[in-house]
Amino acid sequence: MNITVYCGSSAGANPRFLEAARELGSWIAASGYALVYGGSSIGLMGAVSRAALDGGAVVHGVEPRFFIEAGVAQHDLTHLHVTETMAQRKAKMVELGDAFVALPGGVGTLEEISEIMSRIRLGRCSAPCCLLNIGGYYDAFKAFLRTMLGEGFIAPEDFERFRFPCSVAEFAAIVDEQQAHPAAAHATAAELAGRA
Repeated sequence: MNITVYCGSSAGANPRFLEAARELGSWIAASGYALVYGGSSIGLMGAVSRAALDGGAVVHGVEPRFFIEAGVAQHDLTHLHVTETMAQRKAKMVELGDAFVALPGGVGTLEEISEIMSRIRLGRCSAPCCLLNIGGYYDAFKAFLRTMLGEGFIAPEDFERFRFPCSVAEFAAIVDEQQAHPAAAHATAAELAGRA
């Protein structure tokens, strides 16, 4: 299984974010999974990839060429997928992933995990979609999703698919649950029409 991890290229202000990134990378390796991430050697991206590599995991970095030219790419990855644009990078990370999780990050991280949320809503993705809510980082975003739910912009069943584990252990349990009870990959045309 490939775990696609979205996260910041900085470490953030809370040291728990860095700890969680390292723990996530170590768990991916210990579980025999592969990491898919944005390819950088810095910030939370660097921490999760280094921990996964140190644990013996296969690591796929997906990086636009202009970031590589800036010298921020991790150099000892199992696979480095070079893209020309950010849009191509995002598409490749989705293509490679079997489960998706966002560590704390900025607007880029939010954009990437929102793509997965949109795919879930349209019935185009059945994979786990999680935002690792370390120290309550995503509490405000979860509250905003509740507002969308209350105003009728997302359905209750979609809201339930957006998960907010507070630890790597909770995320691991969600992945294990999905492995044991895989959902249908696509919604029916009627379901899609009802969500438009």
